[in-house]
Amino acid sequence: MPVTTKNEQTRNILSIDIGGTSIKACILNPNGDLLSEFKKLPTPDNATPQAVLKCIKELVATLNNDFEKISIGFPGYVKCGKVQTAVNLAKNKWTNVNLAQQVSDLFGKPVRLINDADQQALGIVAGKGFEIVFTVGTGFGTALVFDGDLLPHLELAHLPITKTKDYDDYIGDRAFEKIGKKEWNERLQRIIEIYKTVFNYDTLYIGGGNAKHITLELDHNIKLVSNKDGIKGGAKLWDLEEKYHVYTNHPNKK
Repeated sequence: MPVTTKNEQTRNILSIDIGGTSIKACILNPNGDLLSEFKKLPTPDNATPQAVLKCIKELVATLNNDFEKISIGFPGYVKCGKVQTAVNLAKNKWTNVNLAQQVSDLFGKPVRLINDADQQALGIVAGKGFEIVFTVGTGFGTALVFDGDLLPHLELAHLPITKTKDYDDYIGDRAFEKIGKKEWNERLQRIIEIYKTVFNYDTLYIGGGNAKHITLELDHNIKLVSNKDGIKGGAKLWDLEEKYHVYTNHPNKK
């Protein structure tokens, strides 16, 4: 077995995926290979920024590997490392929250923070043509990728799909619990048909906690993926140039 030096070890990346149901983390090498167990803790019931930071700290304490950088996927709109929306976490507590800076200061490491579906996409897509990622969990997440390049994030979950519902309301966890698996699958089929017509994608990937409930016969260019596949996007996030959606926060010097 080759000897790994300390410098090689510390090139590793802590990849965090914040969800409405659970917060997940693992250590990756620069190629996206898992070097630790895939750990998770329940998302706090009152998921304020302070509660989420505390949960991240507890989660990272269970990982024994060194890391040099941190990647975070967040369930909301993120710009320049700041959270602007988080409808499935604590209400009215996540406007203009500099979460990336807070995590950077907590661990003394540089941080990149993007939308969680975008981070999932980086770990999943093949990099050929126009690819879309759905995450069906607490809410409805989307990411758009063209020839491997992540496109600017759009909060498509909040487009209306009926007179009274947006996509989050229509296909999210609350809807699943209310209407059951059969009707939920019918709704997902309707969404897939809309996206086929509007976007004419080459490949669609579907992940998230409720993907396990899919009973539809899927087209040949639709693939089911797991959270473990997606969290690997935390490594690829550091290969991107610093654009507005991959801004790097560095720890404040004291």
